[in-house]
Amino acid sequence: MSRIIAGAAGGSTLNSVPGNLTRPTTDRVKEALFSRLDAFNVIAGARVLDLYAGSGSLGVESGSRGADCVDLVEFDAKASAVCQRNADLVNTVTGRKVVSVHRSKVESFLDRTADSAIWDLVFLDPPYPLDEPALAAVLAKLVPHLGEGAVVVVERSSRSPEPAWPEGMERFAEKKYGETRLWFAEPGVEAVDLEAGD
Repeated sequence: MSRIIAGAAGGSTLNSVPGNLTRPTTDRVKEALFSRLDAFNVIAGARVLDLYAGSGSLGVESGSRGADCVDLVEFDAKASAVCQRNADLVNTVTGRKVVSVHRSKVESFLDRTADSAIWDLVFLDPPYPLDEPALAAVLAKLVPHLGEGAVVVVERSSRSPEPAWPEGMERFAEKKYGETRLWFAEPGVEAVDLEAGD
């Protein structure tokens, strides 16, 4: 049973997706991840995007910890309904709509997102069967939507290769937790230059 670890809704039990439709991030990995993100100082006031959200665990944790707004993107109907229940939990506790749920394929969501949509923190926990070229294509679609100093977190099997980072995004850290590996990336020099109009 997963829970919200800290913040306004800390200690609340999260609704989980029935069966084996998703692969939830364990509380141990989530606690280590958010400890690192706290050290990066990227959560408070952040615009957060949680792709392949599953139950929305990472996004709602961010909302509980003071993110300004959180978008959960999940295509599966059952998982999307669970995302909504977890979003409602955080929205009720905070007294405002912090977390929004989008039932959509990730690629479609990014394709129709306005150019002006910018995120400071992005989580991607794609299903392990998603192949590396498909993941690379999604990462490339993200580049124009990253704010200055943004952090992108990709969760993969520890047996998966390092993601192929697109132009405008580069890895700055990685950490293995048992069967899980987290990759951390940020906008590259090219993306920052384009944003600045140089």
